[in-house]
Amino acid sequence: MGLEGKIVKAYSETRRILRLSRKPKKAEFNETMKITGLGMLAIGLLGFIILLISEVFQGA
Repeated sequence: MGLEGKIVKAYSETRRILRLSRKPKKAEFNETMKITGLGMLAIGLLGFIILLISEVFQGA
């Protein structure tokens, strides 16, 4: 398959996905934002705890 064939295939797959997609409802969007925010908070907190632990061991 040449470059032109790959481009045509990617374009048709992108169109198919966009036809199937829809705008989320407000409740669904809010739930996604809450879950994403909690995940970001958890990862940030974990990173901060690791930083504190490394500071304690480097200072000893």
